[in-house]
Amino acid sequence: MDLQAVRTFVAITEAGGFQKAAADLSVTQQAVSKRIATLEAALGVRLFTRAPRGAELTIDGRAFLPHAHELLRAAERASASVRPGHRPLRVDVIASRTAQSSLMRAFHRAHPAIPLDVMMLVSMDTAVAALRTGELDATFRAVAAPGHPLPEDIASARVLDEPLQLLTGPAHALADAPSVTLTDLAGHRIWMPGVAPGTEWGAYYDDLSAEFALTIEATGPNFGSDVLLDTIADTPALATFMGEHSRLIWPETHALRRIPITGPTPVYPHSLLWHRDNPHPGLATLRSYAGAAGEWGAAGSWVPGWVIER
Repeated sequence: MDLQAVRTFVAITEAGGFQKAAADLSVTQQAVSKRIATLEAALGVRLFTRAPRGAELTIDGRAFLPHAHELLRAAERASASVRPGHRPLRVDVIASRTAQSSLMRAFHRAHPAIPLDVMMLVSMDTAVAALRTGELDATFRAVAAPGHPLPEDIASARVLDEPLQLLTGPAHALADAPSVTLTDLAGHRIWMPGVAPGTEWGAYYDDLSAEFALTIEATGPNFGSDVLLDTIADTPALATFMGEHSRLIWPETHALRRIPITGPTPVYPHSLLWHRDNPHPGLATLRSYAGAAGEWGAAGSWVPGWVIER
């Protein structure tokens, strides 16, 4: 069976259409159509039907999809078996200045001989799909948020709970507090434009706001951390949450305050995810390092009820 055609088939299912898959694969739409026609001829069935919103799997296409994933994983394992350790370990982090990124920098310093590629995939579903195809070796995520259950072939280990801090400008009502409780934050506006609906961090902050009657606003476009920090510095009525390990830099004139939150301390649960059959030799080293370097489940901390306690 033509693995290139199988890979193209999986790309179409993930992209939702032939045109987007062609762009993702850096080939023409004609080449994508030809590959699928060849695969359908080999299988003797139709895999897709054209629909107004793109391409939809037929009943035979849905039946073939899990086997297509397994074929690609088998091909990756076969390739890795003759070049162990030569391919970089591919790890997904949410952003470049987060706790996961800091952990990966420390891992690289501790194990410089392991080739490493660090990626940033926004969607958890995209990251899990990449784990299943072998395009990604590991990702850091909060699991298992509603709507994002882990497939049985994906393993996870909770490696780090990151305490949240309150970030305010110098004129905010809580700016001079040595610490605050979640009860203290009731009635204050917490602005977090990067919180997207349907993400695991969106689910986290939905539960946090519901349990402690917080006003968390995700309104307005997300122009990045610089604009967020400028706005917090200049707007006494706004504050935001920041992870304790986030490494953001701002002008001294902003005079921003990072204030610990207690009673309980909300912590963001970072878990390491990987495919159970992944053969990369560097993955075992990363799993061991992340498990030893992190800490989680401390007394007096808060996480949503859906977080996996392991």
